[in-house]
Amino acid sequence: MSTEKFIEEINNGYNCKGDAIVLGGAILNEEAIPNTSIKIPLKTINRHGLIAGATGTGKTKTIQVLSEQLSSNGIPVLMMDIKGDFSGIAAAGEEKPFITERHAKIGIPYQTKACPVELMTISQQNGVRLRATVSEFGPVLFSRILNLNDTQGGVVSVIFKYCDDNKIPLLDLKDFKKVLQFATDEGKDEFESNYGRISTSSTGSILRKVIELEQQGADLFFGELSFDIDDLMRIDENGNGYVNIIRLTDIQDKPKLFSTFMLSLLAEVYQQMPEIGDSERPELVIFIDEAHLIFDQASEALLDQIETIIKLIRSKGIGVYFITQNPTDVPAGVLAQLGLKIQHALRAFTANDRKAIKMTAENYPLSDYYKTEDVITQLGIGEAFVTALNEKGIPTPLVACIMRAPMSRMDILSDSEINALISKSNLAKKYNQAIDNESAYEILSAKIEKATQQAQEEETAKAEEKQRKSEPSATETIGKSVVKVVTSATFIRGAFGILMKMFKK
Repeated sequence: MSTEKFIEEINNGYNCKGDAIVLGGAILNEEAIPNTSIKIPLKTINRHGLIAGATGTGKTKTIQVLSEQLSSNGIPVLMMDIKGDFSGIAAAGEEKPFITERHAKIGIPYQTKACPVELMTISQQNGVRLRATVSEFGPVLFSRILNLNDTQGGVVSVIFKYCDDNKIPLLDLKDFKKVLQFATDEGKDEFESNYGRISTSSTGSILRKVIELEQQGADLFFGELSFDIDDLMRIDENGNGYVNIIRLTDIQDKPKLFSTFMLSLLAEVYQQMPEIGDSERPELVIFIDEAHLIFDQASEALLDQIETIIKLIRSKGIGVYFITQNPTDVPAGVLAQLGLKIQHALRAFTANDRKAIKMTAENYPLSDYYKTEDVITQLGIGEAFVTALNEKGIPTPLVACIMRAPMSRMDILSDSEINALISKSNLAKKYNQAIDNESAYEILSAKIEKATQQAQEEETAKAEEKQRKSEPSATETIGKSVVKVVTSATFIRGAFGILMKMFKK
């Protein structure tokens, strides 16, 4: 196949009439091909995507490029930063010789630019605090997070129903645990009369699952003030979308917490966002780094829930992008929903690696210009295979691409820069104040204390009544004393003595 034919196919496949993101230029036979801009229509960005590749092949910089251009088009971004290497997008980059050379090859002018950024957290790290209440999860989602069986899930539904019926707020995990314990102890009769018997073995199993979630730091996530997703949709005064970075460097060993947060976020975004169908641009784009952390220890029910949300959330104008080392880390049902695929290099060190690369190559369209499984191992840093959907929703030809360089800093912010950024944040002022409103824990604790005090008062009253009944009255005491004196031997002898003297006279 000729180079001219290749250029024609690529330009036809990636031609965009509307607004688009420019990723870079095409490569063929390890040579950059001029006048071949790889453009992704904004119209199809909400069709989700995958960014894959071995460590050090340029995935983070690709996310940075995508986020910068989305922001420049007034589209907010939410980025899950597991490794902590994404914060540099808040500062302008610096043009260096290798960047100038790269952009000369692909024919795209280079400029530096910073993006408006909010740093967020669900753990102990500094940033805008993200929280959600237990009530907001609902019984079904909460049960799936805990990986409960049907019987245990039924108990959770009863707990939520009891709290709804009695206007008891269910805000954090200590609230849920308190109601769970109340259902089998002090409130056992009340629950049985209104909702049926609750097995202590079921509540014990549920309690252990909640404690497991707590041990991964979920007690920091559940509570108030709940985060309003409208605060993810902000645009700055220059028309740039905010890049919201959730700092997750301290939860890599807490996949349960990560998957809980991600599922709650996706569910909340889906429920709150209006249906818009096919729009010309997305409302929000979410990047999930180290996506295998969601899927590795997720239950079947949880995976089904994620897959369902991914299928439906597109019509809300939300694009979700998974970043991982190998496409096989993402379940097939989710992978099938991803319209944009950017595949960086994979390395073949073992026989298993070669098998994985062959399977990966089969996920991409056939090409007359590339032997995919071979080229994947030969791509350099900042190079990737790309296939997307054009404006009509038709898959574009597979192309090897030299990615453009980020406009922002290709390094992280210093601690002082991070602290300065957070100190200026209006969202940090809004969400970082600790709130502990009266909820199930306080209400039931007061109810139990009142019931205990009432029971003690009743017990004391019964004891006093019993003692009162057992003690004789004053009249009875005097009568008994008189009888005792009259019937005593001394009194009788004295009385007889007096009578004898009287008769002798």
